[in-house]
Amino acid sequence: MEITSYIILGLLIVISPGADFVLVVKNSLSSGRKAGWLTGLGIGVGVCIHITYSILGISHLLSQNMVLFNIIKYAGSAYLIYLGITGIFCSKLTLNRQAISGPRQTHNPRKYFTQGFFCNLLNPKTMLFFLSVFSQLVSPDTDNTTPVALIYGLYISVLHMLWFCLIAFLITSEKVLTVFQRTGHRINQACGVGLIAFGATLSLSH
Repeated sequence: MEITSYIILGLLIVISPGADFVLVVKNSLSSGRKAGWLTGLGIGVGVCIHITYSILGISHLLSQNMVLFNIIKYAGSAYLIYLGITGIFCSKLTLNRQAISGPRQTHNPRKYFTQGFFCNLLNPKTMLFFLSVFSQLVSPDTDNTTPVALIYGLYISVLHMLWFCLIAFLITSEKVLTVFQRTGHRINQACGVGLIAFGATLSLSH
């Protein structure tokens, strides 16, 4: 699949609302814009960890067992399709407005970075997602796919940081929060269609 398609897939990964999104919104509205930025940076670093073990693990597996590698590759495609289907039928994005609209307090900045980092790192869906994506990028046919995967991983990580910092900037407005609550499920559904298309395409690629 062409690199342009993977760039679009990266955008779908980032903008699809999930646990990371809710945490950034909560911290931004309860403790200010800087707290949201720090949370987004923590999420981006968590993404780097996922990407590192995905690339190293898949590369090692590729050199040891091609059959198992192909099983993971097709399972990864199936998982992308599954995520797409669940995104289409998802319920409306809900946020606890009472919890996030309370008085803003000043805390240790490290707290918000740590929250974002562990929210992303310990999410099993995120683990499976990155294994799914990078099992498609590391190819048994060429030796130069690992550097390409690393560059793509850096792109995904930076994209996460930029997106969530932007959300923290915008979401401090109650009007923007209302729009996200009203349209969040539509965003998920649109991303779901895209993920199904990518999963189907990847399952047919060699």
